[in-house]
Amino acid sequence: MNAIITVVGSDKVGIIAKVSAFLAERGINIEDISQTVLSGNFVMMMMVNLSSSSKALEDIKKELNGLGDTLNVSISLMHEKVFSAMHRI
Repeated sequence: MNAIITVVGSDKVGIIAKVSAFLAERGINIEDISQTVLSGNFVMMMMVNLSSSSKALEDIKKELNGLGDTLNVSISLMHEKVFSAMHRI
């Protein structure tokens, strides 16, 4: 099962490291990643594979929200099918 994670906020050291470590600890593989910094704003988008994670999608969402609060960034997670449906032209 694939999902899309987005991270948006003010740029600071350690965002990628902490989000990546969070995912690795839960057995979530990063399949693809893109990140940039625009005028001091950090923006990252990842496609992740949740197949090896023992956690439910909703639990991962809640934990990511908590991590986002700690890092002072916004982190969202949605199933790949929902993301695709939202961005279909």
